[in-house]
Amino acid sequence: MAEENRTWEQQNKSLGTKKAAVYALASAAGFLLLFFGGVFFAAGRREQAVRTFQIVAFGDSVLGETRDETSVTALLSGLLNRTVFNAALGGTCLSRADQECRPGLGQDMLSMTALAKALAAHDFGPQQTVRIRESSTDYFDETIDTLAQIDFSAGEILLIQYGLNDYNRGVAIYDEEDPWNEYTFAGALRSTLKLLQETFPDQRIILATPCYSWYIAGGKACGEYDLGGGTLDEYVEAELEIAAQMGVEIIDLYHDLWPHEKWEDWELYTKDGFHPNEAGRELIARRIAEYLESEPAEPES
Repeated sequence: MAEENRTWEQQNKSLGTKKAAVYALASAAGFLLLFFGGVFFAAGRREQAVRTFQIVAFGDSVLGETRDETSVTALLSGLLNRTVFNAALGGTCLSRADQECRPGLGQDMLSMTALAKALAAHDFGPQQTVRIRESSTDYFDETIDTLAQIDFSAGEILLIQYGLNDYNRGVAIYDEEDPWNEYTFAGALRSTLKLLQETFPDQRIILATPCYSWYIAGGKACGEYDLGGGTLDEYVEAELEIAAQMGVEIIDLYHDLWPHEKWEDWELYTKDGFHPNEAGRELIARRIAEYLESEPAEPES
């Protein structure tokens, strides 16, 4: 009986040893699979995460509302035969949101000032947490995710077109005590341009002014309508002045892009007084393309 018990114990011990060996091999194989699979997967994600565009266009709904083949950026791409990414987000401002708003929430993180910081750090994490609950902003998530994937060092031009929403919200143009105040239009513009110039010294940074606009419901045009910060032409003049001071190229879309001598002129190139219709989008694209194809003039110092 003792002999049988020893034989059973030996067999059980041998079986346990074999099982342990099998488990060890399986564990090692699983680790190797996870390790190398993770490496290849990470490499694949890194490869997918790098996208390049020759031109990246930032702005508000003037550029961002329409995103099909009739959009300003799509037309511009065809006219120039260059890759253009539409990074414009409708409803956003150049300046930061009102200081009474909690920082990091909503459109404050989607302002051009905040986007410039994300570009410099190549970290769009804060922007990727923002959720705007409006049907017209359903493209925001995809736009921000694409921005996070772009290799901006391989780009050529950063095109920036803002101002209409800053004007609509009555954002102060200047802060006499702090010219770099990001809650003002001029301060936000200075801060944004300085950061982008330092981050992308080899790229062309080109501003485009807002277009002339009409407030149909109020029966007034932007040149005579002050919404708290000044008339739109005052914002444009500030932008032209700062561009000259900082040596940045600027395309004037305000003064002579489309007619505005008569009230009815709003129907020619806009659909509501603000947003360009298809003819208006084509005119904007052609004006920008003509500028980019011409020999750029030396900006005033």
